[in-house]
Amino acid sequence: MSAEAGASVHVLGVRHHGPGSARSVRAALERLQPDVVLIEGPPDADALLPLAAHAEMKPPVALLVYSVDRPAQAVFYPFAVFSPEWQALQYALERTLPVRFIDLPQMHRLAPEDEATEKPEAVEPPGTPRSDPLGALARAAGYEDGELWWDHLIEQRQNPEGVFEAVLEAMSALREGEGELSPHEARREAHMRRSIRQAKKDGFQRIAVVCGAWHAPALVQQRPAKEDDALLRGLPKAKVAATWIPWTYDRLGWRSGYGAGVESPGWYAHLWLSPQRAVTSWAARIAHLLRDEGLDASSANVIETVRLAETLAALRGLSSAGLAELRDAALAVLCGGDATPLALVHEKLEVGTGLGVVPAEVPSVPLARDLAALQKSLRLPPSAESRLQELDLRKDMDRERSRLLHRLRLLDIPWGTPEEDPRSSTGTFRETWRLKWDPELAVRVVEASLFGNTVESAATSRVVTRAAEATELGTLTALLDAALLSELSAAIDTVLRHVQALSTRSADVPKLLEAFPSLAHAVRYGSVRETPTGPIRAIADGLFERILIGLPGACVSLDDDAAHQRRDQLRAMHAAVALLEGGERGEEWAEALNQLVHRDAVHGLLRGTALRLGVELGRVRDEELGTLSRRALSPAVPPAEAAAWLEGLVSGSALLMLHRQDLWAALDGWLSGLTRESFVEHLPLVRRAFADFSTAERRAMGERVKQLSSAPAEGKEKAAAEELDAERVARVLPVLSTILGVRIHEVA
Repeated sequence: MSAEAGASVHVLGVRHHGPGSARSVRAALERLQPDVVLIEGPPDADALLPLAAHAEMKPPVALLVYSVDRPAQAVFYPFAVFSPEWQALQYALERTLPVRFIDLPQMHRLAPEDEATEKPEAVEPPGTPRSDPLGALARAAGYEDGELWWDHLIEQRQNPEGVFEAVLEAMSALREGEGELSPHEARREAHMRRSIRQAKKDGFQRIAVVCGAWHAPALVQQRPAKEDDALLRGLPKAKVAATWIPWTYDRLGWRSGYGAGVESPGWYAHLWLSPQRAVTSWAARIAHLLRDEGLDASSANVIETVRLAETLAALRGLSSAGLAELRDAALAVLCGGDATPLALVHEKLEVGTGLGVVPAEVPSVPLARDLAALQKSLRLPPSAESRLQELDLRKDMDRERSRLLHRLRLLDIPWGTPEEDPRSSTGTFRETWRLKWDPELAVRVVEASLFGNTVESAATSRVVTRAAEATELGTLTALLDAALLSELSAAIDTVLRHVQALSTRSADVPKLLEAFPSLAHAVRYGSVRETPTGPIRAIADGLFERILIGLPGACVSLDDDAAHQRRDQLRAMHAAVALLEGGERGEEWAEALNQLVHRDAVHGLLRGTALRLGVELGRVRDEELGTLSRRALSPAVPPAEAAAWLEGLVSGSALLMLHRQDLWAALDGWLSGLTRESFVEHLPLVRRAFADFSTAERRAMGERVKQLSSAPAEGKEKAAAEELDAERVARVLPVLSTILGVRIHEVA
């Protein structure tokens, strides 16, 4: 009798990332004492399995398998401490038992699609049947939620006796009505059966197989080897690599690799770590979290929460309280019926924010090792929690941190996102970043390694490559600005040459307007970072002169959409000129704006915007502003043009209107002179002009409305002596309320 004939195979069907399944797997393995453990997973990563027993390995972690030639083609296999696969792996490694992955290798699944090969059904997540088996079983048991049913039946179960037999029976019944599997799923199960047969040939007598519950019936009922070999013959291959990476609980729901759609991994971790007192300790954790946030949560509240959760479980016919009962009880008792704190509980506790740890011995690309060394030396450990990092560029450590974050952004690794500093709008010595490390950034690091083995060399190569490919001046100047912020001296000269060459050929004023702000920013930041800015300033001066010459022609014959785009460019240009703090350049810019104000062919929105910018520069006297306002808002001007001019002038801040009486009077006269039809037609345009005003500014405008007089300016004394008609005022107030976006009582 052959060794294969005498071997026994025990298939343990589980739900990926379930603490009850993990506990049942541990108990089953202890009882079976297998010679080998086979796990549904990528055989491409078999060499990495011993690292799972490393003392520094702390889940959640994931196996990353990616195509060497196309790193973006990758798949993750995450593991939490409560994952059945992780517990099976730990059981085998603790006893030095052979352990293997048996799923279809990723070298086939990540291979480029061949027209002669039938394509996998990508619309179906790996390992997922065409229908929801948990949902079907839950409905049969009288539950509406499949996860809730599985949670109560399996994950909170303390006695694992008979679990796998029941799961196998249920899945077998479900699969009978499923019909044919997709070709991709059929190949996966064929490879698992082949791996089981190989384990038998290798002489193992007691074989334990841990797989998704859906696959269990297919592995128990062995098919002829010839059929499986036929399914697996001729599959395409790709060169792949694998590594361990840190993972987060909020990513356990991803349908990649072990995709189980886990909605509350933090709760599952709690069930694994505190199985005996899960309800009580969970309520205590909620109270502790709320107290940390400055909210009241007493011990008495915790006791009442536990009592209510258990009462709800009894009313619902459950043997014990679950997450749903605890959530409802916490909402009623600890949160006082307010769902806002409950959102915090969901984020911090039910999902969890922890980031796993992998040992330094894990194989990785050189770029990943360099990045890890920089994170350690700069004391910037990656974290799954979003946090603000304020940097003072006058300090060497903060400057190096800024340099790293900017270089990573050039490599499309957005670990940090710049944020506006509310304390300084023009200063250049301070930066504020929001840092959050997402596990998928590991793939970005692998992709970026194609450009170099260190962060600096890869970022330099990336900048040089993008500069050579750029065809727009704005793209190049933005790239130059990023290179200066990253302090990539080797790349700056190359980008400057491209900017110089393209700027001398460009006569497109809108493109020049887009390019100039980045150059101004580069000049300003270059001085802060001790980078020579003479060549950049020379290019900026040349662009500035050409912008002044071509600006009037670029602001005529525009439709509304183009006018809004040009308005944004004018504002950015205005800020850039102010950033450079050039006296002569400021005078020339003010004169260019003045030309736009007095040129009737210019779109009304741009004439109003130019006037607004001139006012900000202090170049427009009150008398001139009143004259221009009365002219732009006179009855002879079409309402649409007047509304566009008004939007350009007042949008942004209400201070201009609040403190310029002549403008206020002109606006009042214009609105009063509109016909009903014109007013209704152009009301949206007027409201858009007021859209950015703050609540305080709108309230102040409401106060001004109460002082309005219907008489012309020269008859103010006489009009003031006349009493207002209350009935007519009552009809006007709702209209003013609509325009200003305030309630009637605020303007009454």
